[in-house]
Amino acid sequence: MHDSYDVIVIGGGTAGVVAAVQAGRAGARTLLVEKNGILGGTLTVGGINAPAHFFAWGAQIIGGIGWELMCRTWTETGTPIPTADASRDTPCPRHLSMDKVIHAAICDAAVLEAGVELLFHAMPAAIEFADDAWTLTVCTKSGLQMTRAKVLIDATGDANVVALAGYPTVRPDIVQPATLQMRCAGYDPDALDYDALAQAAEAAVAAGTLKNTDIAWQGSNPAPFLWRWGSNANHLRAPGAETSEGKTAAEIEARQALLRMYRFCRQQPGLEGLYIASCCTEVGIRETVTIVGKSTVTAADYEAGRRYDDALCYAFYPIDEHLNDGAGINGRGLGRHVLPTVPRGALLPAGSRFLLAAGRCVSSDREANSALRVECPCMAMGQAAGALAALSARTGLDPEALPLADVYALLREHGAVVPGDVTLG
Repeated sequence: MHDSYDVIVIGGGTAGVVAAVQAGRAGARTLLVEKNGILGGTLTVGGINAPAHFFAWGAQIIGGIGWELMCRTWTETGTPIPTADASRDTPCPRHLSMDKVIHAAICDAAVLEAGVELLFHAMPAAIEFADDAWTLTVCTKSGLQMTRAKVLIDATGDANVVALAGYPTVRPDIVQPATLQMRCAGYDPDALDYDALAQAAEAAVAAGTLKNTDIAWQGSNPAPFLWRWGSNANHLRAPGAETSEGKTAAEIEARQALLRMYRFCRQQPGLEGLYIASCCTEVGIRETVTIVGKSTVTAADYEAGRRYDDALCYAFYPIDEHLNDGAGINGRGLGRHVLPTVPRGALLPAGSRFLLAAGRCVSSDREANSALRVECPCMAMGQAAGALAALSARTGLDPEALPLADVYALLREHGAVVPGDVTLG
């Protein structure tokens, strides 16, 4: 690390990668700090490589650097680039998937091409704001190192930077369950007796050798789990996963849930040969904490498609609250031609200066957050945060004081879709 930067981004997930690339391309000397050894976050480490909706109602509503990285991945793998046509008349367009391994390499290349310095296997240890700059202490494998930045972007997903800086966060008493992404193999789903499997699962749950959430989002019927080859089909409680202690407990419980599922399935007719073909190294967390922002996105405003005066980007996903009691999902689709937006104030921790938060920890109530947390909106928020940070470092103005026209101009220069630019199909 150097002694100082214009912009430091903490967290190299879906928001952080895009934020860092945008800041670097805008001329800011940028450092990206990531706790893992791979970029992409939930897209790669979490295995949810289908980032939801770039399109809505027949139009592209999220573009820019996140879309560019997806297109580069599709081009690399020979996959046709999707168009907006399929989204014209549905509130739930299909998810657009890609190769997560190739995508991680594409992210590496894009970050370095933008002139961004990249530091893996490192986390923030302490943060202090003084003399209009941030001093950041980073815990690396070889010890603590210090550096400074004009602007910080918290892209941890857990508001870890905001909390370390002393600003308030909101932690719900109950959070959405997490999921360990895996893929099972070694069986023929068409040859299974699903009635018998459902009865066996109920008996195992009653005996305490299986939890219904090990094999289902709702009830204890393993049929959806098996038809989906185990993909994104389990739930586990993960309170406090914004902390190392809470995340440790979640990782342990995830693998114990996998083991219970494996033992149960291998005892059932037709599943004797089941094996785990792949499993992510990190459990996928849906919800931890949010910042207390200078404004807050509510579910009412989200579902009404409110165009905030300081709107930075669109978001498009149904309310999607996974329930913590094994009872499925609280889901509500958006009304026709509704396009929610994300305001600048929701990325600005209340009382802070030269500090931004982008991604899952955006200031929002729980239902709105259940939609904003998904990967496409996080990409859009990341690019907005990167543009704000670069302009702030260049001008010396706090991100809140930047003229929106300048912010929009920079975003458009790098392909982002700015609220107001969309014509619906």
